[in-house]
Amino acid sequence: MKKLVLSIMIFLQGVVVAQEVSQINVKGVNIPVVFEKESSLPLVSVQLVIKNAGSMEDGHSEGIAKFTAGMLGEGTKEMGATAFAEALEFRAISLSAYAGVETLVFEVSALKEQFPYGVEMLHKLLKSPNFSKESFEKIKRLTLGMLSSKESDFDYIANLNLQKLIFENTPFAHAYNGDVKSIKALKLKEVEHFYKERLNLENLIIVAGGDIELEELKHLLTPLLLEMAHGKVKAMPYFDANKNAKELVIDKESEQAYIYFGAPFYMKSGDVEAYKAKVASFILGESGFGSRLMEEIRVKRGLAYSSYSRTSIGKSHSSFTGHLQTKNENLDEAKKIVAAEIKRFVEEGVSAEELAQAKRFLLGSEPLRNETLSQRLSRAFFEYYNGYELGHSKKQLEKIEALSLEELNQFIKKHDEITALSFSIVTKRDKK
Repeated sequence: MKKLVLSIMIFLQGVVVAQEVSQINVKGVNIPVVFEKESSLPLVSVQLVIKNAGSMEDGHSEGIAKFTAGMLGEGTKEMGATAFAEALEFRAISLSAYAGVETLVFEVSALKEQFPYGVEMLHKLLKSPNFSKESFEKIKRLTLGMLSSKESDFDYIANLNLQKLIFENTPFAHAYNGDVKSIKALKLKEVEHFYKERLNLENLIIVAGGDIELEELKHLLTPLLLEMAHGKVKAMPYFDANKNAKELVIDKESEQAYIYFGAPFYMKSGDVEAYKAKVASFILGESGFGSRLMEEIRVKRGLAYSSYSRTSIGKSHSSFTGHLQTKNENLDEAKKIVAAEIKRFVEEGVSAEELAQAKRFLLGSEPLRNETLSQRLSRAFFEYYNGYELGHSKKQLEKIEALSLEELNQFIKKHDEITALSFSIVTKRDKK
């Protein structure tokens, strides 16, 4: 087994915490292991993260990634859902599977003394998931029920339609849970194929930590990993949001207008100016009270209870999005203010006081984002997954602290693509 690749020491309340990226070699494949030893509590957790296995891989079977994760919550064929869950609950073990946009994740958390049993149960689940007809029909009923409830969730409808507008003809233009038509058409053999094709050593990353030694962790995981198949490494495609501004209005019996807006944001994961985007996004709409959009829309005009915007920078796609609710009769005014304020933000930039306030919050709140093992492992995984060295987030904060007003405003002016706004709206139209 290949030893340490990269490590970093973190000091938390007088305790030295070591993070590292190691590897475990299984059947000729070097699988990365993002690890932190933390002995303050007798707890251990591990995640098996499968790349290229999330919702962007749904293809023509919209919702299949989320559906597959749902079926993985049904235990094994041998034990069934109830007995499997009871065995875990008796030992206070948490074992779950969930699908994101880019990844499928298996997670086990347990007391140190119960962790080996938790890994054993994960092994059983991976080897023989309960892909029975009964479980398939159960998850289909639950999914269709959930989708039925979404028909009256106007935030969900507006947000979904925004994704369809700004990511038209891409894997992100569909509902990650699927829709009624796609779920009704889904076949069990499709779920089995999706799972078998994507669960492989070549696309695996292990994220683990707690009161356990790294070598002990590797020893516990090896039998499980040895039964995983080989697979093809698939390059992750990247998609920009649509630069052609569009609008879609859906008529519903609603007392409020739900306004979702979005535009391209031309920045990929790993960009050296990402820290500038974080500051700019915070000032424009991500900080809540005190943000530009909140001040203009709620504080000055009283048009909405809240208004938010954010930039999303990922490996597969990036965008600028936001949302607010207002009275139906204020819809047009609110839209104009959003567009005008974003345009003014790009053209005029921010003030010295706005930059100072953003720095105070982002730097001052850092300890709160680094308190728990889960938070630290999530950050370490993010850094590794996006191609950074461990400790990258700390270096970003140092850059934020040194960021000048001139540098930030030059950056903002350069990203005028965020003014190409598309709007997705749910409202009750005036019938007159």
